[in-house]
Amino acid sequence: MGIPLIIKKYIIISLSLLIANFNIKMKKENEFRHNGWLRVLAIIIPYLIIVFIFQLIGLYITGADFLDANFEMTSEQKVTISFFTLIGTFLLLWVFMKFVDKEAFIKLGFHTKNRLKDFIVGILIGAVVMASGYLILVFLEEIQFAHMLIDTKGIILSILLFIFVAIGEEVLFRGYILKNLMTSFNKYVALIVSSILFALIHGLNPNIDLFSLTNLFLAGILLGLSYLYTKNLWFPIALHLSWNLFQSLFGFNVSGQDFYSLVEFNIIENNLLNGGAFGFEGSILSILFQLVVIFSIGYYYTRKKTLNNS
Repeated sequence: MGIPLIIKKYIIISLSLLIANFNIKMKKENEFRHNGWLRVLAIIIPYLIIVFIFQLIGLYITGADFLDANFEMTSEQKVTISFFTLIGTFLLLWVFMKFVDKEAFIKLGFHTKNRLKDFIVGILIGAVVMASGYLILVFLEEIQFAHMLIDTKGIILSILLFIFVAIGEEVLFRGYILKNLMTSFNKYVALIVSSILFALIHGLNPNIDLFSLTNLFLAGILLGLSYLYTKNLWFPIALHLSWNLFQSLFGFNVSGQDFYSLVEFNIIENNLLNGGAFGFEGSILSILFQLVVIFSIGYYYTRKKTLNNS
């Protein structure tokens, strides 16, 4: 006995609808997979939620009374919060890389082969810039040396803090955001957009203003430029770590926040030359140094590419 015509038509229509629905679904998945800017948008809200939860866990573990309006974190609590922020960031990025990007986590830029030189150069650049900035401001009598405070515990906690901060921010903004934006836009457009986001994430920092936001935008360019050429994070991680660490050790606030300082100095008068309460990143000198390093990095990789092609 044959299948009635109406049932045949129903089966054909149903199969057609299933195939069409499958094709639409696959098209959307492919679009999501190949449009990096969609993945960047998708990660923002989960990042804010996950990091907030992990920070609360860190605060709870340290016994911090975060409901107190006058509460100020100790150095140990700052390190703990930064560590839990890093763990939350890594967890979220692992989930996105595995289930959304469908790539290995290491492809964010953690390959270590032949990267020791990059790491050392990054550390040296941050140290030289901050030492030079400090000496210039002393010479110009914008700041006055007060005293040195040698505290081994303070130095160790500072190193740990800025390691966690550097790795966490670089893996997010350069390793994931910049990496994905580069699949959708021209690499320089992607660098600019990621740098804007990097500046905005610091928008609630103490003592921030439009000038210091501009400084942070340039910092995003500085930290992301090498990634355009190498797809590797070790240079920006080292530079970010060194920049923050030596900025703090030489007595400056870091992005408006006060941390342990090896050198204590007095500011004669807060202005754009010395950076005032925001720190070195609020100064004209910071912009000048960043422009010099940005130009140097761009020149180095452009010349290297030219030599390799020839």
